[in-house]
Amino acid sequence: MAAAIGIAVTARFNPGNVVLFYPPHRIDMSLNLFVVLLVASFLALYGLVRAINATLRMPQRVAAYRQRRAEREGNKGMRDALKALFEGRFGHAEKAAMRAAELPENAGLAALIGARAAHRMREPARRDAWLAGIAHDNTLKTARLMTVTELLVDDHQPEAALEAVAELNASGQRHIHALQWAMKANQQARNWPEVLRLVRILDKRRALHPALSSRLRELSYEALLGGDGHDAESLRRIWATVPAQDRTVPYVAARAASAFNARGLHDEARAIAEESLKAGWDERVVRAYRDAASPAGSPSLLAQIEACETWRRERPMDAELALTLGSLCLKQKLWGKAQRYLEQALSDALDASMVREAHLKLAQMHEALGQEQEAASHYRQCALASVL
Repeated sequence: MAAAIGIAVTARFNPGNVVLFYPPHRIDMSLNLFVVLLVASFLALYGLVRAINATLRMPQRVAAYRQRRAEREGNKGMRDALKALFEGRFGHAEKAAMRAAELPENAGLAALIGARAAHRMREPARRDAWLAGIAHDNTLKTARLMTVTELLVDDHQPEAALEAVAELNASGQRHIHALQWAMKANQQARNWPEVLRLVRILDKRRALHPALSSRLRELSYEALLGGDGHDAESLRRIWATVPAQDRTVPYVAARAASAFNARGLHDEARAIAEESLKAGWDERVVRAYRDAASPAGSPSLLAQIEACETWRRERPMDAELALTLGSLCLKQKLWGKAQRYLEQALSDALDASMVREAHLKLAQMHEALGQEQEAASHYRQCALASVL
């Protein structure tokens, strides 16, 4: 309002005049009109320049708009793909990944999502096609190799999975998740020495549950020591590679002692069992120790009996130890001790196999003593225990 009043007052008392000559023409106008025309001309010229500039920039603005729309659609497709993948709607996840892959920045991650979705739908051809599309993308190399390893292990293709693990290791990536999948791939490939190595590494990093670690070690040693193709020398070589801390673990010691017993290496089996029993008592090791009995009349058999009697003073109610001591005394022909220990094992037996073995040993003892009736009775009881 102040500006309007000022302009009106100034224009009213402004006697100025403007004359424009363009021979033979002459234009006279007041200064006020000239100012108005000048301002109007400037505004018209400014508007014309802006219109021309906007027209020239129209293609660029259209392209920018389309780019923003493509980014919105691609990012929305990525969000939808992740949501559908976590929801287990794998068909929707793959379709959304296709939309997300239209945006170059999302193409790599969309391929990984699409590969996982196709794998869950049991479509290996589509899965491999997704992964092949990002094979040369170095920025996603680790993510791609981890995905390949996981999917191939899940598909029970350990050889191909191990190839991906080797490529991953060559790039220097050895994080815990990669070690876990490498362990699973080696487990499927039955590469037990490597499984044991990886289990030890993961145990140091506390990346395995103790129960799972123990079970994997047990399976590995069962496969390594239980093979029928081992001779005495190969079995010794395998046992030499077992770390000292694992040799006294009950299931390892029991399996190793049984393997040495099966090949007639009873002295080594006894040494393994005795070392393990010093570290901790376990019935499986006691059974292996019983099977490693020395020949009758040998000093080592007498030493076994003395060792068992020492243990028995500490564990007077142990049925497995009583059965072992009775079996050793029977082999040494110490009839009274054998009968006493075997009958105690029979009375304290915890399972049918122990009852069956105790009856069998007692039957053999009575038969050796010429007591046919007692032997026949124990043979019958042994047969009944086998049926039950």
